[in-house]
Amino acid sequence: MTSARQPISTVVFDFDGVIADTERLHLGAFQDAFADRGWTLDERAYFDRYLGWDDHGLVDAYARDHGFAVDAADAQALVDAKTRAFSRHLSSAAVVFPDARACIEAMAAAFTLGIASGAQGHEIVAILRAAGLLSFFQTIVAAEDVSACKPSPMPYLTAVARLGADPAACVAIEDSVAGLQAARAAGLRTIALTTTSPRHALAGADLVVESLAALTPDVVAALGGRPAL
Repeated sequence: MTSARQPISTVVFDFDGVIADTERLHLGAFQDAFADRGWTLDERAYFDRYLGWDDHGLVDAYARDHGFAVDAADAQALVDAKTRAFSRHLSSAAVVFPDARACIEAMAAAFTLGIASGAQGHEIVAILRAAGLLSFFQTIVAAEDVSACKPSPMPYLTAVARLGADPAACVAIEDSVAGLQAARAAGLRTIALTTTSPRHALAGADLVVESLAALTPDVVAALGGRPAL
């Protein structure tokens, strides 16, 4: 539960499905990696069950759901295969959402920005650098930076701590149920995008919007009870 309303100073973005349209690339990469084991992962299962997990968390959850015995070495081999496959998929895709630049530039003029994501740090940095957006973010918390992924609050708590912010003065921008759970548990206010999950699944957010085009500093600041400066 979030604490008492106070002015918003900080916005922490999720990455996949929020800034970058990469969720289907991740799905394809997992499908490639799993195919060598004779495993199948369809689109509905990925978006309904596994969206929001980091790579290790998804492999562990999938194996557990299907009764597969996977030790740490096997899990790491699958994650490594998925990472290689993702790089192949990414090389031929323009993945930053069209509305991302305008939104991020406007937010950076009003708030401190960070990222809390289950993606690999090198993937996030490469995409942001290619899009000319890396400099807008004061910190990036990636999968390798925490010991527990979303829905654990650890990614958001880590980002907020690095930014020296009060969670009650922060807003998380998310696209998944697991991400919203993580942000709320960390004490942040939440805005959900319907880019990868249906609106009804995101009803626990403080605000649900269709895309980054609907987000302005005033919309974000209103969650803290005052307009943006």
